Amino acid sequence: MGLTLGVDIGGTKVLGGVVDEDGRVLAQARRPTPATDVPATLDRIVEVIRELTATYEVEAVGIGAAGWIDAKRSTVLFAPNLAWRNEPLREEVARHVPVPVVVENDANVAAWAEFQFGAAADATDSMVMFTVGTGIGGALIIGGELVRGANGIAGELGHVTAVPDGHPCGCGKKGCIEQYASGKALARFARATAEQDPDQATELLALAGGDPAAINGPLVTKAARAGDPAALDAFHEVGHWLAMALADLVQIVDPQVLVVGGGVIDAGDLLLKPTREAFPVILAQRGRLPVGEIRGALLGNTAGVVGAADLARRL
Repeated sequence: MGLTLGVDIGGTKVLGGVVDEDGRVLAQARRPTPATDVPATLDRIVEVIRELTATYEVEAVGIGAAGWIDAKRSTVLFAPNLAWRNEPLREEVARHVPVPVVVENDANVAAWAEFQFGAAADATDSMVMFTVGTGIGGALIIGGELVRGANGIAGELGHVTAVPDGHPCGCGKKGCIEQYASGKALARFARATAEQDPDQATELLALAGGDPAAINGPLVTKAARAGDPAALDAFHEVGHWLAMALADLVQIVDPQVLVVGGGVIDAGDLLLKPTREAFPVILAQRGRLPVGEIRGALLGNTAGVVGAADLARRL
């Protein structure tokens, strides 16, 4: 198959790209996502596809959507940051394009891109990926295939319980790993230190205008790069919890590679170093045996487009 088109749909943007067989993005188009308006969101998706197909002939369209996708890779069952509820997205998009369409979870498409063309391109069998942003997404690849589960909703790694009866999560549970290893958790940890021990957060508070409530993930990253103790401690805390989640997956899946992606990976070694340091300690005796390497994702914000396009190529 020749060129395919990938569309990555998030809560703020619709990003499309024409992708070749080697995972190269030849052209891109972008629109803002009208997240609360289902018909308008469909219009933006179609606009992106038509803009790109006006110049390039593509053979299939893959869509990565931030939500729970059914086992037929057709319907968005629920999207936390969009208005989709049991939305027949594949059918709706297919009415406007003359080529096959497939819909996939956004973390799955990003993981597939890293497995084929990115951080785990040398893996032949298996990979686990955590996407660490405001929340946490995840994906499992075993035997060279995405693990979707009986209902299409496998890989929700952010909602595995880390602390019984712990911090409330937006999913309705308490103590999910998302509440301890995400960008939101990073800001919460740093904010707590700034309130309780402001002498440890002088740089961070200066960036936040003296208001602990204004502390967010990007400010924590900036302060940590400047050596702020509270910000560095927050990264160490998040790294510990992330390492614990990765260690659990090693026990369950034993993957060749463990990839950490998402927006927080822009912090680089601020996140990866404490994660890698805590990982063998948490593994204990299991760490003495062969174990997958923790790697940072390589494809950045094009991963969703590349992965969706490549999965469409395999229809």
